[in-house]
Amino acid sequence: MTVYGETRDAGLQPERTRLAWRRTTLTCSVVAVLGIRQALHGSGTPVTAAGAAVTALLWLAFMGVAHRRIRALATGRPRGLAPRAALAAAACTVALALVAVAVVL
Repeated sequence: MTVYGETRDAGLQPERTRLAWRRTTLTCSVVAVLGIRQALHGSGTPVTAAGAAVTALLWLAFMGVAHRRIRALATGRPRGLAPRAALAAAACTVALALVAVAVVL
């Protein structure tokens, strides 16, 4: 493909996207650990334990989606992200944010 008279190397885009997914999984891991720590640091009631468990489950679900996507991007010609996988990743992110708000309040 030619952009502004230069040839674009289409092989770099999947690598950049794969690296972005890795950064996102690292960020999600840090958020999950901090959320679980915050939930269990307080009173230790069953509600906070449930919040920690939900956070861990959401983290595991997001890691599953991300792992499949990272593996797909490692191939020579990766397919596009399936709408179902995109919806799952977005749902995990929104749910993790809602649990974080519930834990803080």
